[in-house]
Amino acid sequence: MATDSGGYEKTSGFGQVSQTAGTVFKYTLLAATLVGIVALGVLLLYVANDAIQPLTADPGWYLVFFTTFVLPTVAVGWYLNRTDRSSLSAGVTALGIPVVGTIFAAGISTVFIDVVYPLLWFAYFVAFAVPVVFAIGLSRSDFEVPFLGWLGITILTFAASYVLIPYGILRLLYIPTDGMSMALTFGSVGALAARSYVGKRWDGERTGNIVAAITLLVTMLSAPVGQFVGIGAVPAPILMTLAGVPVGLYVADTLAHRPENKVGLALPLVVIGGALLGALFVDILSFAGPQSWLDWKFVTGNSSRTAGDAGIYPAIVGSVLLMFVVALVSFPVGVGAAVYLEEYAPNNRLTRIIKINVSNLAGVPSVVYGLLAAGVFVTYLGPGIPVLPPAIAEPLGLAPIYVAGSLFGSGTIVVGGLALSLLILPIIIISSQEAIRAVPDDMRQASYGMGATQWQTVKNVVLPDRSPASSPERFSDWDAQLARPHRSS
Repeated sequence: MATDSGGYEKTSGFGQVSQTAGTVFKYTLLAATLVGIVALGVLLLYVANDAIQPLTADPGWYLVFFTTFVLPTVAVGWYLNRTDRSSLSAGVTALGIPVVGTIFAAGISTVFIDVVYPLLWFAYFVAFAVPVVFAIGLSRSDFEVPFLGWLGITILTFAASYVLIPYGILRLLYIPTDGMSMALTFGSVGALAARSYVGKRWDGERTGNIVAAITLLVTMLSAPVGQFVGIGAVPAPILMTLAGVPVGLYVADTLAHRPENKVGLALPLVVIGGALLGALFVDILSFAGPQSWLDWKFVTGNSSRTAGDAGIYPAIVGSVLLMFVVALVSFPVGVGAAVYLEEYAPNNRLTRIIKINVSNLAGVPSVVYGLLAAGVFVTYLGPGIPVLPPAIAEPLGLAPIYVAGSLFGSGTIVVGGLALSLLILPIIIISSQEAIRAVPDDMRQASYGMGATQWQTVKNVVLPDRSPASSPERFSDWDAQLARPHRSS
């Protein structure tokens, strides 16, 4: 128990502790934190001033944008904040969706402009979509096919599709343009996503089909329009799918289901309209803007030994590709391992050893993963994946056989992505395990009580939504699904 006595605090087990020393220590830490924040702010201001050079712009340039952009945006934001903050939130969301979508669209576009040929992407997209549609149609048909038979037919369909369809598209059939290839692939995905969203929000299959058709049509029209306005036939469908379609659906949903927040949609109109109007007036009045070296040329330029000619475009493309490899490798493997350890693995010594080692791997320094990647992916797998390794081939007098040799070796995106995937894989597994443990066991028992298998419970209860609040709706949907015959896994 602590007692106060003349500037000292008597604590059992510690004797007298000076309150003055504690107060001085507290404010010393606060001062050190503030100094660090101020120093960082000064550094950022210095870098921003050097990159943008705001003092080189004409005063009229600032006046125009202050009048057309800053003043209306602040006025509308202040009004919405004072009257209805939910409307302000709706406006900020409607403004943020196209911004975030444009960022992702720009990153994906770099892949199809410089790395992946759009027609090749279209061919393999169709080769993947055909067996997926066939497998879904077979599972929903009235034919009673055993699970192993359905799995075998699906695997054979995938194999035949990947052998025949790309060859037919690239060699025999009509060859679409790059823009149309991107519009058909991204437009179909966007149409399916829009149909699913509208079907849930508007509860109408016919409305969902109409919106899906409109989405596909608009995405296909965006390719020639993008080519005409200078965006490009390849980036335009990606931009429409990731930015245009989502913001259109959000605005329609706000007008239909939250009409009291529709006034908030004035915020993105003011921001975008003010920026375009300011740019138009600046061009008409011939006001010069800041002489910044942080311009479009710097973003799209290649590497150079000369500082004035150097750009960051190769670094952007490499970072985007690295992100794709990491996401494709680490997320399925990490979540799958967590699902197995929490839902399927028996509670024995081996499972406990694996969990302990996963936790320990999360604290291993990153340099160890780098050395592991260098040894395995660069040295051992540098020539390729050994189908017939030298240890077996040489005694038989045969030459070793390697496949996929171009994927591995020093300096490849795949090696870097696999190394980073190894680094974050323990963290993903541990985080996924904690999320799966947070699902109440009553949810699983209710699913089993309705006749669901363990895999159906994991797929439809554990993974999609971990909130117990939506369980009545989910189990009501399950009642209709379980009324039909299900294959046992």
